[in-house]
Amino acid sequence: MGKSIFESIKDGVIGTISGTGDVASAVVDTVSGTLTHTIKGTSAVGTSLIEAVSDVGRAAIRGASDVGGDVGAAAKGAVIGALRGTKETSMEAADAIKTTVSSVIRGTSDVAGDIGKAAEGAIQGAITGAKEVGLNVTDATAAAANGILKSASEIISSTGKTGSAFIESSSGVMFYYSSGRSGGR
Repeated sequence: MGKSIFESIKDGVIGTISGTGDVASAVVDTVSGTLTHTIKGTSAVGTSLIEAVSDVGRAAIRGASDVGGDVGAAAKGAVIGALRGTKETSMEAADAIKTTVSSVIRGTSDVAGDIGKAAEGAIQGAITGAKEVGLNVTDATAAAANGILKSASEIISSTGKTGSAFIESSSGVMFYYSSGRSGGR
């Protein structure tokens, strides 16, 4: 039996980061290549496509975390890679962004990573990826924010933590984007 998508992405990210040290490129290439291959090989649609996209976000974070890589760069790469890997499918780009971002944030929480950095990287990935595939940047950013909020709600309800701890860890992201430093205008 072959490796799962999760294991393939995680191992690919670990191998590439270990070889090059470039987290973002390692994740973009691994995620887009694996998704493209998986979708063509299985004709993944509907629920199976959503599950595949969700797996790649968590796996990219886990792989980067396992080798001490930057979760922000991994999050950015996961979103760009998911957009590239799903652009020839029936999946809407905004859904790919929301699903990937949500899984990246949950994956970051799973490895006790910096959720604020992951959220910032995910938004940057949505902006960069939107420009690449011709998606409206505002729509892409809204989809990323929606994914962050969805995962934040899930994390808060599953851990029993108060929302203030999550908001505090993410406050740098809100400042970063509200100050106009995102470059996404």
